[in-house]
Amino acid sequence: MMLVAPALAAVSDPAEMLRDPAQEERAREIGRELRCMVCQNQSIEDSDAELARDLRRIVREQVSAGRSNDAIMGYLHDRYGDFVLLRPPVKPETYLLWGTPVIALGLGLAMIVTMRRRRVPGPAPQELSAAERARLRSIEDGRGT
Repeated sequence: MMLVAPALAAVSDPAEMLRDPAQEERAREIGRELRCMVCQNQSIEDSDAELARDLRRIVREQVSAGRSNDAIMGYLHDRYGDFVLLRPPVKPETYLLWGTPVIALGLGLAMIVTMRRRRVPGPAPQELSAAERARLRSIEDGRGT
């Protein structure tokens, strides 16, 4: 029962599951590498969207047909482009995608450095005059004004 529970959680409809546990595991492994194009930050295995369900069905049909993982991923990549892959390949078209976190971090650090450099220190505290010192002493002694 514990071996079947993860499979049931991944595929919402048990009718979608493949009968062969090895093939089902392979299909889930492939599905974890594919992005739900509706949810965008979930794999098709984690999504309940209709499109994700359709993609899971395609993956399972191709696994049942005996196609290799690379062939299945290639088929879906050809059909939907880099966007369907949770880890798109690094190539000129995806440099910005891969570089965005580094660019954002760099911009954030540059803003922090700029803000710290622009910070103008306040004027240095001045010495108290004799009258101010006398008034302070009277307050500290509890005599008031």
